[in-house]
Amino acid sequence: MAKAATALQFQPFTSAVDAGFWHELMRRKLEVYHLDETPQPLRGSYRNGDVMGLPPRMSLEFDAFEESYVGHHHSSLAQGTLVVTNTIEGFKTADKAGLVTETGRKVWEAIVSGRAIDDPSLLTQFFLIAFADLKKYHFYYWFAFPALCPEEAVMAEEAVSLATCLTLTQMESLQSCWDNLSTASDHSFFLVAPDGDSVYAAPLRDHETFCQSHQKFFVAFADPCTLEGNPGWPLRNLIVLLARTWAGQHEFVNILCYRDRVSQGVRSCSHSIILKVKLPVKPETFPKVVGWERNHKQKLAPRMVDMSSSMDPSRLAESAIDLNLKLMRWRLIPGIDLDCVASTRCLLLGAGTLGCNVARGLLGWGVRTITFVDNGQVSFSNPVRQSLFQFNDCLSGGKPKAIAAADGLRKIFPEVNANGHVLSVPMPGHVISSAAGEIEKVRDSVSKLEELFDDHDAIFLLMDTREARWLPTVLAAAKGKLVINCALGFDTYLVMRHGLKQWGGSYDARAHIETLKAGRNVAGSDLGCYFCNDVVAPGDSTKDRTLDQQCTVSRPGLSMLASALAVELFVSVLQHPLKGLASADTTAKDAHLEAEFESALGLVPHQIRGFLSRFYAVMPTSLPFDKCTACSDVIVSRYLSEGFSFLQQAFNFPTFLEEITGLSRLHAEAVEDEIWALSDDEI
Repeated sequence: MAKAATALQFQPFTSAVDAGFWHELMRRKLEVYHLDETPQPLRGSYRNGDVMGLPPRMSLEFDAFEESYVGHHHSSLAQGTLVVTNTIEGFKTADKAGLVTETGRKVWEAIVSGRAIDDPSLLTQFFLIAFADLKKYHFYYWFAFPALCPEEAVMAEEAVSLATCLTLTQMESLQSCWDNLSTASDHSFFLVAPDGDSVYAAPLRDHETFCQSHQKFFVAFADPCTLEGNPGWPLRNLIVLLARTWAGQHEFVNILCYRDRVSQGVRSCSHSIILKVKLPVKPETFPKVVGWERNHKQKLAPRMVDMSSSMDPSRLAESAIDLNLKLMRWRLIPGIDLDCVASTRCLLLGAGTLGCNVARGLLGWGVRTITFVDNGQVSFSNPVRQSLFQFNDCLSGGKPKAIAAADGLRKIFPEVNANGHVLSVPMPGHVISSAAGEIEKVRDSVSKLEELFDDHDAIFLLMDTREARWLPTVLAAAKGKLVINCALGFDTYLVMRHGLKQWGGSYDARAHIETLKAGRNVAGSDLGCYFCNDVVAPGDSTKDRTLDQQCTVSRPGLSMLASALAVELFVSVLQHPLKGLASADTTAKDAHLEAEFESALGLVPHQIRGFLSRFYAVMPTSLPFDKCTACSDVIVSRYLSEGFSFLQQAFNFPTFLEEITGLSRLHAEAVEDEIWALSDDEI
């Protein structure tokens, strides 16, 4: 060399990870990777246009996981590998030397095989090991940018500015050539040759023909470094490639560290530098590999980023709520369909003790749309038992329960779509007053309730009285909605789902009974409703009752048990392939103890009846009653054909439902049987 040569020093990469990358990594860990620690492909990029003083940055963005990732305009692509450990201990004890060596070996194999000449992006591979603390939103990570080290130091003369070697016209021509290469994805490593006022460029694979055409040429690379006298990290592996490929052809190589930036609206590459490098001896064996990134304290140690402060609180809450659910997929229930649960719109009729607890359970399962219907106000006795209310809700006469319950849900989770409707549900036996406007008020209530049923997928009956459940049962049967019914006694509870009826078929009671006797499961379309076991029509159950008889007086923990079972039954139904048409499992036979589960969550019973005094529960199955006052064909068909006029008769005349269903005749026949039985005894 004419000038004194010194050992060349390279400025290493610094990782620049966008916040979106961590969000996407968190999502993939929860929903895709689960417990999988196998390496995953990544894509990164770096630029050669940074302002003076910035370190070379390897950027990873939210779409770094996609094979189609192309980076920004004029950026250079880098191929990477990601390993996400399941524990912090696994992250700490990973074989760091082995990992960087393994990635470096991939670079070496690409050089030896010649693939790196055709695809020079293989020279800038990287490795990322990470651990995601998904509860705290802390991400521990460590990048490695493997560099192959020749046995001897790489020697080079002092760097000179490109402006001292090329004219302004030639540099403009160089920029144009590089732009053309950028569209062909060959702009990261390329060949350059000045010729007159022009500059010509070609990919590395065209070396032989290019050198024959141009005696003076440069080997160029997009240099992310901004230092005046040093090149960036990509040159390290490029030199090994040149030493391995061009051994014996070139002793010295002119390297163009191409830098192209825009400053104050003016594009320039004059700050690029040229190095005259002596190629090291051709490496025959796999060389030593270095490349672990130093942290902010310039120590060889991992980094940690705390994303909790940069994430929107609502997004944090949403991610945290989903955390427990998504962890189920990792090991316990890989096949569970959480999207089905989250997208189901739930209508809760009753915002009292049961309504509040059911809503909390639905929220825990990820349900995002919950609507309350209630006509009561929050009283001072409510907050201790009804979990969505507070003392302030009782003041000034009390907030409407439906509104307060929806507000309470949003305080727990702001992103939930919670709404409340102050609405009285018309009931059989509760006669409509003849006062002006009363009929229209009831008509409006029915119309609003019908509208709410149309807008929701699942209905929860959580009211205090039996008759309050009649109209919702009729509407759900007519509209084919999934119904979960929950009712309390003092120390007993009932949780059940209504059958999804298929209208127009003939009812064969004998065949249904034979099904039960044989121990076979009953199809979801053949299950009874809440009223199917009754032989009397619902009426006014609060008339002439004392306070303890009007209120639902039950053991305080009973509503929590029943509400939890109602929610779990609802989710189990959704996880069954047939959804609401799922056949019913029952404890009537012991077969349920050994039966294969059809739902991802286990059994899907028709009813769960619990007896808290004995801490005991059974799962009976009941058939539809052809004289049912709520879901029988005659009731539903009359409602569909006559609408409000039919409902008005049911509200005003206590015996109307028994007469049209045939219950009145059934009662009369029972009396006749008693009379004849008495006569026989007297004979």
